[in-house]
Amino acid sequence: MRQALIVLALVSALLHLYLGWRLLPALPWPSFALGLAGLWLLASTVLTPAPLLVRGIGNPRQADLLAWVGYLAMGVFSSLLVLTLLRELLLLAAALLPAGWFQPRLPERSAQGVVVLAGLFSLIGLLNARRLAAVRRVDVPIANLPAALDGFRIVQLSDIHVGHTIQRGYLQAIVNRANELSADLVALTGDLVDGSVHRLREHTAPLGELRSRHGTYAVTGNHEYYSDAASWVAEWRRLGITPLLNEHRVIEHGGARLLVAGVTDYSAHRFDPAQRSDAAAAMAGAPSDVAARLLLAHQPRSAPAAAEAGFDLQLSGHTHGGQFLPWNWFVPMQQPYTAGLHRLRQLWVYTSRGTGYWGPPLRFGAPSEITVLTLVAG
Repeated sequence: MRQALIVLALVSALLHLYLGWRLLPALPWPSFALGLAGLWLLASTVLTPAPLLVRGIGNPRQADLLAWVGYLAMGVFSSLLVLTLLRELLLLAAALLPAGWFQPRLPERSAQGVVVLAGLFSLIGLLNARRLAAVRRVDVPIANLPAALDGFRIVQLSDIHVGHTIQRGYLQAIVNRANELSADLVALTGDLVDGSVHRLREHTAPLGELRSRHGTYAVTGNHEYYSDAASWVAEWRRLGITPLLNEHRVIEHGGARLLVAGVTDYSAHRFDPAQRSDAAAAMAGAPSDVAARLLLAHQPRSAPAAAEAGFDLQLSGHTHGGQFLPWNWFVPMQQPYTAGLHRLRQLWVYTSRGTGYWGPPLRFGAPSEITVLTLVAG
């Protein structure tokens, strides 16, 4: 761990030196302003990796404050880095094209543009991340769906990441909005927390207030395993939430039967071999007369196994829809679906962009969501 932190600190220092080298000499600012910009880069060099050190701070308020400042610095740094790399491409194009195609003051003006746009993106991203997630409504057509289940409403909450920057007030607003949606069932598709039960029990308490006709069901995400998943599963049960760990329940609704299953996170076996995600085990022993088969699986990568096991609909999260640049570009390299409703053979897969956020409190081009999925006859 110590070696990893040293490497991270060195990488942070090198990248900040790169930003200073490429931007500061090109900025047509007075010496005083350039000095302040240099001091900010120096502070950001230290603050950007700081959120990874807060676990060692015993005082919760100090840890939360350091995480807030560090994550904000990380978000601004990310925007600066991406825009600086795009500026490099612009300057390269200017050097290769005939003279006169670009303005002679392009280096100065593009450097100013990087700084202004990074600040603007960070501000807009912060406002997007901290506001209450919007309600997104999606109809899912299910073949041979009986009339009793036509209109069955599932409210999905995913990737809230209660922790240093998302706490009780933020979660309470989400729960209050979800309770207004007259759900037949609430699905929590993992990464609800970033921290231990001991530290976050007070802040996750509103989850016990979720209301629906058939209750609340949850599956583990990778972040639960970073913070002792077994303790969180026990805490969910205490709050009246039903965890589904490679298992299922059958719900009776208006004379029709709906199977609700869940699998452990796709990567769970790396933390505990006994927790390996298993869609076939989640379906095992299911009655043959169920009208629809729903699977909760944190990562979209579970979809091929879900299709093979015979599920009709999989609800996932994990991707955050990319959350902000540059992650929007990298998510499709790991996951088959980034956001929205997709089809894999007979299986529908819905991937939520998440109801909270992770890391820097930024969302740009990938708004958070409280999802209402309605089953309709297909």
